[in-house]
Amino acid sequence: MRLSLVAGVLGKLLQMFALAFIAPLMLGAWDAGLHGAQWSALFPYAAGAALSYSVGWWASRWFRPAPNLLRVEALAIVAGSWIVLGQIAAIPFWWGGLDYFDGLFEAVSGLTTTGATVLTDFSEWHRPDFLWRAVLHWIGGFGVVAMFVVILPQLGVAGRQVLFAESSAATADVISPRLRGTAWRILWLYLILTLAEVVALVLLTEMPIFDVVCNSMATISTGGFSPHPLSIAGYQSPAAEWIITFFMLISGVSFPLLWIGFFRRPRELLRDAELHFYLFGFAVFTIGAAVALVHGFPSLDTIRITAFNVASLLSACGFASADFAASPWTDSARIFLLGALLLCACAGSTGGGPKVIRWVLTFKFMHRELLRVLHPRGVLPIRHRNLQVPEAALRAIVAVVAVYCFAYML
Repeated sequence: MRLSLVAGVLGKLLQMFALAFIAPLMLGAWDAGLHGAQWSALFPYAAGAALSYSVGWWASRWFRPAPNLLRVEALAIVAGSWIVLGQIAAIPFWWGGLDYFDGLFEAVSGLTTTGATVLTDFSEWHRPDFLWRAVLHWIGGFGVVAMFVVILPQLGVAGRQVLFAESSAATADVISPRLRGTAWRILWLYLILTLAEVVALVLLTEMPIFDVVCNSMATISTGGFSPHPLSIAGYQSPAAEWIITFFMLISGVSFPLLWIGFFRRPRELLRDAELHFYLFGFAVFTIGAAVALVHGFPSLDTIRITAFNVASLLSACGFASADFAASPWTDSARIFLLGALLLCACAGSTGGGPKVIRWVLTFKFMHRELLRVLHPRGVLPIRHRNLQVPEAALRAIVAVVAVYCFAYML
């Protein structure tokens, strides 16, 4: 493995990551100048930007362009980027009073769009700190999409079978031979969806503009960090819940498929089996939870509450508008929420979980094995969008689903 190449690539990533500190730095300067906030709150962001750029500049001196990247080098770059960026991103949290592990936890939770937080008293933190959390998972959301849809398949990690297993068939249509062009397509779509949610929340709700920006970045990245301590429930806005529900659902769809559907061939959205299964699951879990919640015909408000929370769990966003442990949530209603949590989002999206396409192919595999009992000598290939799925890919998919379910039960 060429360590100089790995260090050089990480150095360039650090130099670009320094730009992320600009937004909270400018907001902190604005608050300090107009609202009398403490100028000392700017120091961690200025220091983080300086450290990120200087370390990146030093490491990038060793970078030498290489026509071919070895698999071990690619994996080292991917793993190293999460480790190095997490350390730099934690600087503002350490400055704010968190210890080393809590600060690192908060930073990595943002970058990986996990959405778990160790912050308890939001009044002790400043607006730049909440914007920094939003920036982290907005960057992390795009990074996850670019990594699994663009970078890893093009590097040949696990071959073409992994590309087929990880994403819908539409992914291969949008991925171009040049990584930069593909990444720019996804980034533009990412920006358009974020701005669309910002505009919708500004025009149709009374949510403060700062909260609109942070919550929109959290929605599209499916990160779930909200500047309000009670999450979306704290705004008491049905309109905001409907809007965020829609964008959470969109963010759980494959971004390459969205690009093709919006800008090339809209009919592809109607043909994709993974999208059909995803939307069908959303409808079933939403209606089922609503009926179980009221033990009868649900009202529009009940549908709104269940739709929001099902979309949040389905996309792995993590927003909340209700306390599942409290009344009137029943065990039967929670079962539908658990189903949404297990199904999760489509491959090629910012969502987490085992991905819908794996469930689709796993169910097809189970159906085929049942048919083999009746037709032991039959040739029963499994197809997805008129393409035959390789047996090796099927075995890998079923194994991943089995391990995921086993780990979940633990």
